[in-house]
Amino acid sequence: MRVASWNVNGLRSCATKGFGRWLRSSGVDVACLQEVRALPEQLPRALTKPRGFHAHYAAAERPGYSGVAVLARSAPDAVDIGLGEPRFDVEGRLLSARFGKLTIVNGYFPNGSGKNRDLSRIPYKLDFYRALHAHLDAAMQRGERILVLGDLNTAHEDLDIARPRENRENSGFRPEEREELSRWLGTGWVDTFRHFTKEGGHYSWWAQRPGLRERNVGWRIDYVLASPGALPFVRSAAIHPKVKGSDHCPVSVDLDPLVLG
Repeated sequence: MRVASWNVNGLRSCATKGFGRWLRSSGVDVACLQEVRALPEQLPRALTKPRGFHAHYAAAERPGYSGVAVLARSAPDAVDIGLGEPRFDVEGRLLSARFGKLTIVNGYFPNGSGKNRDLSRIPYKLDFYRALHAHLDAAMQRGERILVLGDLNTAHEDLDIARPRENRENSGFRPEEREELSRWLGTGWVDTFRHFTKEGGHYSWWAQRPGLRERNVGWRIDYVLASPGALPFVRSAAIHPKVKGSDHCPVSVDLDPLVLG
C-alpha cells in the first residue's frame, strides 16, 4: 500500500504539468496534496472526480490560498476536516482520513514568514504544530496507527538542507521551529525517511530560482511521520525528485496492507 504526499503549489497549474499522469502511474493508493489553492468547484471534473479515486478537499476561505486534498483508491471509512480551531481551519490546512485501523493526517503546516518576508507568522506556525500534536497525542499513546504527512515547512537537521549556515535565521530552519519538530520526534513520532536513509543530499523543495533544482540546492521539508503503532507496517520511504510539476516533489511510504486491519 503506497501513501504519497505532494505540495502541488496550485493543483490547477500542476495538472497542466503532468499531475494526472503521475497519479495514474505512480502506484499510489492514497495521495495527500497540499497547497491546492482552489475551491473544489473551481477544479475540473478530472480533479474532483479522478477516475479510480475518491476525492476529498478542505479549502481555505481566502481565494487561491492553501487548501489540502486526499485522493484515495478506496473510499475512506471516515473523513475529518480541520482541527476544530477556527484560526487554523479557515486556512484549509488539515484533512484526516481513516482506512480501517490506519488514520492518515494530511497537513499543510504554516510557513513562519509574514507578508513582508519577516518572521511574524512563526508563533502561529508553532501553535499549529502544538495544537495538532495535542490533538493526536492520546490516540498515538494508545498505539493507534497514524501517519502525519505533508509539507511541514521545517528542515530538521543540517543534513536536511543544502545550505544550513546561510539559512539559520530564516523561517523553516530557525532553532525554535527545529526544536518543535524535535519535540514531536522525542515523544514517539518517527521520521520515516530518516528511519531508512541516514545520509544527506535528499531534498523535497527547491526555491524557484534558475538552476537550484538542477544543482540540488534544496530543503527537505516534506515528511511522513509514523506513530509507534504504524511504524512496524512501514516497509520503505522515498523522495521522488524527478517528478516535476511543482517546486516540491512527492514523498511516499510503502506499507504492509495489514496496517488496515
